[in-house]
Amino acid sequence: MIQGAAGTLAALLGVVGLFFFLERWSGWRLFRYLPPLIWIYTLPVLLGNAGVIAQSGPLYDALKEYALPIFIVLMLLQIDVVAVVRVIGRGMLVMLVGSLGVVVGAPIAYLVVGRFLGPEGWKGFGALAGSWIGGTGNMAAIAAGIGTPPAEMGLAVLADNAVYIVWLPILLASRAWAGRFQRFSGADPERTRRMEAALEAIRPAESPMAMRHVVYLALIGLCVALLAGRLAPLMPEIGPVLTASTWKILLVTTIGVLLSLTPARRIPGSHALAMAIVYLFVASMGARAELAGLARAPWFLAGAFLWISVHGLFCLLGARLLLVDI
Repeated sequence: MIQGAAGTLAALLGVVGLFFFLERWSGWRLFRYLPPLIWIYTLPVLLGNAGVIAQSGPLYDALKEYALPIFIVLMLLQIDVVAVVRVIGRGMLVMLVGSLGVVVGAPIAYLVVGRFLGPEGWKGFGALAGSWIGGTGNMAAIAAGIGTPPAEMGLAVLADNAVYIVWLPILLASRAWAGRFQRFSGADPERTRRMEAALEAIRPAESPMAMRHVVYLALIGLCVALLAGRLAPLMPEIGPVLTASTWKILLVTTIGVLLSLTPARRIPGSHALAMAIVYLFVASMGARAELAGLARAPWFLAGAFLWISVHGLFCLLGARLLLVDI
């Protein structure tokens, strides 16, 4: 068994590095359908349950306490919120309608399958909602905010990728229906092309990352994490959802958005560093998960597919009402 925080950290970093190396070096089509994320979560599950690496310890507490808040700040730092809202326009409303579909679909699906998932199954649904609204990083942030157990996080990762495997071919095939969909939605093709060009124009240019930039980013991330950690216990708690952990994530997110409006947004390398941190965090969640929790996977998957169907209907409705191509 690998002992100590340093050994466990090295093992988790090795898992993350291995699968991104294989994806880049091999070019296997397998990674198009089963992306590195699912392997980065699954292999630590096996290593932890086999006793190769520890399933608990101060390293995991430190990653939850500091790594995730730092990730959130760095991920938000490069986002030009004002420019994105200005360029996307009505497309932003469609995104909100789609997000509403995730919000509405969750209780519908949970009402059907929730009794088979156990008392904390809703936390797995919460993490999955985070992914479908904001991606892998948002999934990790929501999971930390509501205290999703590692086993429920595993179900969320599994469902996220299972839906992706089914959804991806549908999205690829939908290119053949683009003309029909534009007629259905009433979208202006020229406006769609202008919006795509404008989005490309506001994409931040990648500047070379220097040592000083790593120092700046680490300082910003740690300061925000420490500040949010001090303020969160002072906030009022409401039920099992709005806890001190939730407040910490909300505070970190708010501060991150505010920092993106400052010159700190021009520090290069924040996105790459943020993604490295979040994949390490996902690997640590896998290492703490128990395989016994996967027995609930069929019901969780059934709920996820019902849920994504509701989301899809909301997206279609939003496109039709707002005359926007999605």
